[in-house]
Amino acid sequence: MLIYLTGPRASGKTSLGRLLAERLAVPFVDTDQRLRECSGEDVAGIVAREGWEGFRRRESAILRAVAAELEAAPVTGDARTRPWRGVVATGGGMVLAGENRRFMRETGRVFYLSVPVSELVRRLRDDPLEAQRPSLTGRTLTEEVAEVLAQRLPLYEEAHCCLDAERPLDEVCAAALARLAEDGEA
Repeated sequence: MLIYLTGPRASGKTSLGRLLAERLAVPFVDTDQRLRECSGEDVAGIVAREGWEGFRRRESAILRAVAAELEAAPVTGDARTRPWRGVVATGGGMVLAGENRRFMRETGRVFYLSVPVSELVRRLRDDPLEAQRPSLTGRTLTEEVAEVLAQRLPLYEEAHCCLDAERPLDEVCAAALARLAEDGEA
């Protein structure tokens, strides 16, 4: 089984994913990073050439490829005590496709990283990564973050568990590990 991290841009999926994978001693993959590696382009370049629809198709294909790769990798240690095969940080829009949401729920545990709009805006201003996080609407940053989050919130909430990702990273990781333990799967 895999652990999937979902949430908006700058919610901390990559940071939490790395830490959680380290604590569980499993591989970590960021789907946006893998997409950049496979295509040789950043998100903004793909969107400029293929539009958001083309990017979303590629994103869905990468999700399945990463899951297959992690599930096929050799297991080290006792699989009965450590059922997790890897941690996957997904792009913020991965949840837009119902097939992606179903796939993640069926093949692992899905965590939604919840962060208030004001904190997301602060994080995006501090570390914009514009080629990696291009504008989705062309509106001001605060308007865009609020609008996109409002649209996607019901999709993010389909996750198995919601984590308060405004908290310090170590606390968020501990909460994820505790939830996995509660579920009898950590």
